[in-house]
Amino acid sequence: MLKEFKNFIMTGNVVEFAVAVIMAGAIGAVVIGFVGDIIMPIVGHFSGGMDFSSIAYTLDEATKKADGTVVPANVVAVGKWINTIISLLVVGFVMFLIVKSYNKMKKPVVAVAPAGPSQEELLTQIRDLLKK
Repeated sequence: MLKEFKNFIMTGNVVEFAVAVIMAGAIGAVVIGFVGDIIMPIVGHFSGGMDFSSIAYTLDEATKKADGTVVPANVVAVGKWINTIISLLVVGFVMFLIVKSYNKMKKPVVAVAPAGPSQEELLTQIRDLLKK
């Protein structure tokens, strides 16, 4: 059973999948940094300096109980959700650009036309036709 597990782990698909997961995490960190540090400030600038993350609707205010514990406010964080949607769109667009540039860099696979019959095969066919 241990030998079977070793064979399974050492197959190319598992190793390639592991590398893909690690690379996806690294690329994800880069894209999240790009969106948070570059794109969102630009979006905030063009929206009049508005920070979407501050948009929220308070359903219940924070209250203090008689024993001194504080019940936090019940808030619908619409702005964080808007930031998440914008981030999703930007991440999707960046991934589109990455895949498009990757596909452009790949060498096109040229299909080789199948070779026709050799001279001997053609002569054999002619001979067989003449015999008939």
